[in-house]
Amino acid sequence: MTHAEKAVELYDSRKYNCAQAVAVAFADITGLSESDMRKISEAFGSGGGNMDGTCGAVAGAQMIIGLLNSSGDENNDTRANTRKKSKELLEAFKEKNGSVICKELKGVGTGKVLRECRGCVADAAQILEGLI
Repeated sequence: MTHAEKAVELYDSRKYNCAQAVAVAFADITGLSESDMRKISEAFGSGGGNMDGTCGAVAGAQMIIGLLNSSGDENNDTRANTRKKSKELLEAFKEKNGSVICKELKGVGTGKVLRECRGCVADAAQILEGLI
């Protein structure tokens, strides 16, 4: 099972929000437990809780990028690499879905749904798989 397939399975279980599903699916390669990843990512679901922020699935993927790229110190090279990969994730997701903002993806205010949550989880996880 790929990490993307696991992310969708976790989301479908209805026990994980979009951010948690992506973050927990990749916990095995971060050195953190699934339980810790679930706690860390909980507040990022639904665009940061109010749909105004970045899609939670994308935020969960960004967390993984940070965990895998950061040296944990003040090394400018690792920070630059983390930002670069995060930007690549955002650009690829936006190109595929038209936005990275939760409420825009859900069609809030426009009535035009660009992508359902399950699809956002799959897309963010698949893009992340290609970046790591």
